[in-house]
Amino acid sequence: MSKPDDLKYGPPGETAVHLCVDMQRMFAENTDWHMPWLARILPNIIALTKAHPERTIFTRFIPARQPGEGAGMWRHYYERWSSMTTSRLGAELTDLVPELTQFIPPAKVFDKHVYSPWTGTNLHEQLSAACIDTIIVSGGETDVCVLSTVLGAVDWGFRVILVKDALCSSADETHDSMMNIYTNRFGEQVEAVSTELLLDSWRIPSPTGSGYVHLTH
Repeated sequence: MSKPDDLKYGPPGETAVHLCVDMQRMFAENTDWHMPWLARILPNIIALTKAHPERTIFTRFIPARQPGEGAGMWRHYYERWSSMTTSRLGAELTDLVPELTQFIPPAKVFDKHVYSPWTGTNLHEQLSAACIDTIIVSGGETDVCVLSTVLGAVDWGFRVILVKDALCSSADETHDSMMNIYTNRFGEQVEAVSTELLLDSWRIPSPTGSGYVHLTH
């Protein structure tokens, strides 16, 4: 079992990327999916990104355009959350929060239409081609899209490092429960550390041509 603030397998290096989950305007602003904690963790995410922007990938959750669109239960989902479809919300609210757009490029943006970035995309193939074996995870929500990101990364065999004070949810109880599950039930595959420890540990040379993570999406 890994413990909080413990990098069980040593410092991450040049085979690691920072995968920042869904830090978007639609979660930061006054919408039905507002995450109150987002503003609190944003300085830590900025610090993580600033340290290695060329090794940062931002995911964006892109909702259906109209209520009732989507496969299977997603149709019902977007009937329930019709206010969050892009035709009603406004496509501009799917953008990253302004504080993070300054890092693009060299940071990359990877869009997805479901909770998981591994479903219906070639993210795994691209990371494998770049010889990435470690995923450092920040963003939200701890118990939804971060959960799907972490479980997919575990299934693909990646080392997963959660930056615990750079994660947020809209529900305290399930956030706390998920952090307990990550560090106990998945303790052999998931490590949880603070932003400070991660930044102190993830020290790699300034990027040259070989230092960039080359993704095409």
